Amino acid sequence: THCENALALARFLESHPNVASVSYPGLESHPDHAVARAQMRGAGGVVSFLVKGGLDEGSRVIDGCQVAALAPSLGGVETLIEQPALMSFYELTTEQRLAIGIRDNLIRLAVGVEDAEDLIADLRQALER
Repeated sequence: THCENALALARFLESHPNVASVSYPGLESHPDHAVARAQMRGAGGVVSFLVKGGLDEGSRVIDGCQVAALAPSLGGVETLIEQPALMSFYELTTEQRLAIGIRDNLIRLAVGVEDAEDLIADLRQALER
């Protein structure tokens, strides 16, 4: 369920007009998709994506989620969401974060086992605020 939900969310996010890009090895568009398919039965439960815009737009999406819980820790049965620029890497300057690939509009989801349609609906309403 964990991997199935992550793939469903990644596919939804990839098609949403307010999402700039999605990083999830279960997606055919991911550069390492073939390797993931050959080595894994599922592509895991962590989905990262860039919302269109910057820090404020990312924060609006995070704040708008009602099912996904805001948490810097990843992994569990509930869906957790975080904005690394403001949580995991808050002590770095924007320039330092960019140097290691952490953009201000990056959102990271640790997808849980809730109903996938509930998770998609939650992200949809948050992205369309």
